Amino acid sequence: MDQITHFFSNLIHPEELITYGGVTLILIVVFIENGLFFGFFLPGDTLLLTAGIFCATKLLDINVWLLIAYVFVAAILGNIVGYAFGKRMGNSFLLKKDTLLFKKRYIMAAEAFFNKYGGLALVMGKFLPIIRTFAPIFAGIVKLDYWKFITFSMAGTLVWVSLMTLLGYFLGNTIPDVKKYLEYIIMGIVVITWIPVIITYLRERNKKKAERNILPEEHQ
Repeated sequence: MDQITHFFSNLIHPEELITYGGVTLILIVVFIENGLFFGFFLPGDTLLLTAGIFCATKLLDINVWLLIAYVFVAAILGNIVGYAFGKRMGNSFLLKKDTLLFKKRYIMAAEAFFNKYGGLALVMGKFLPIIRTFAPIFAGIVKLDYWKFITFSMAGTLVWVSLMTLLGYFLGNTIPDVKKYLEYIIMGIVVITWIPVIITYLRERNKKKAERNILPEEHQ
């Protein structure tokens, strides 16, 4: 039991995750986070940043460009599975009750983001936790044209994977003993990426609340 608890604890800490499972676990986590609804809590951004730093400092024995290629494929496969799941489940997924691993507010945030930016949500959403996980699923629910979905997904994934990994690689090569500051770098990335998600969710919640308040007045 302790080993299982330790394993799942490692999943949300990029440094421990990479140390524990290397490239293989990086790819598994990226695949899950990019399309399986229960993977929303996984540290995609900070994982890639840390992997880039580890590549630069030789703590991860793989060429950074090869790592980017592997991660790109894993993320795209996750997107495809998420799209297929959303298309198969349809609107029944929107009616799903809240559970420990699923909250309606997650799909609500993805829906608001998708409605506002359309296919570009698949590109921009790559840089936003939760949106990154649920955007492919919602694309499947609304039956977005498959090739359009693939095109936007590949573009967004390429930019996201390259930027986050190479940023980490750059920091690892330019900041002496960067590992000392890794915790602060990770905290900064987490704060930056979560702010837009929170704002999107609050706006959508307030919008729906306002709509519910207007409807009774119209029937008076």
